[in-house]
Amino acid sequence: MPSLTMLDKIKQRLYQIEKDHEVRILYAVESGSQAWGFASQDSDYDVRFIYAHPQDWYITVQQRRDVIEYLDEHPLDISGWDLRKGLQLFYKSNPPLLEWLQSPIVYLEQYTTAKKMRSMMQSIFSPQSCMYHYLHMAEGNYREYLKGEHVKVKKYFYVLRPVLACKWIEKYNTMPPTEFELLFNDQQLQDGLHSAIDRLLKRKKDGEELATEPRISAINEFLENEIIYYTHFVKSMPKVSTNMEMLDVFFRETLREVWV
Repeated sequence: MPSLTMLDKIKQRLYQIEKDHEVRILYAVESGSQAWGFASQDSDYDVRFIYAHPQDWYITVQQRRDVIEYLDEHPLDISGWDLRKGLQLFYKSNPPLLEWLQSPIVYLEQYTTAKKMRSMMQSIFSPQSCMYHYLHMAEGNYREYLKGEHVKVKKYFYVLRPVLACKWIEKYNTMPPTEFELLFNDQQLQDGLHSAIDRLLKRKKDGEELATEPRISAINEFLENEIIYYTHFVKSMPKVSTNMEMLDVFFRETLREVWV
């Protein structure tokens, strides 16, 4: 959890963004390792937000930029999506956006936008779409970080988390929680595997760097088997359709709430 000093700094930066861009920030959260529960002392703060322009901004034939980014303000990495872009991605059951809505660290929650989106989340949730996202993340991170005889041990979490998210989706058919420990504690893993992951988690939380070490065979074998399993499983999942008109109404209602 960010310190009070950092919380104040983040909020001040968000209010300045509102002034500089003439927007209203509806919702701002932590989305990276701070929210997942594996932050180290030198971890950045990955601040993500949804914002809205005044109503007339949307009435144009021009394509307008729908992202605000400040990525080089270490330790802050700040990025936001315009409300319309956010709702287009919400319609597609975009996992990063759904994770924002469940983040345990909320910097700003103004207006009723986020609350209403959370109430709609299960109706737009696509288990298949989200599982593809987490599966591709697990495959890519495994290939990049964990294939050698010696690996950067902290990178195990960047494969474990998406694999456990796939297992959550299969079990509950809902969006997985953002926090790693909630995913991990929900699983009935073999004792040896559970202990190996638990030891890594304790070392990470105690502030160890977890640099390059010999690979942990029990964890590698588990991850490889799960990736193979979900590569086949995801193809059999049903597709989900969402009512775009519902989101059009919500978009207009939100603009009226924010700017009237």
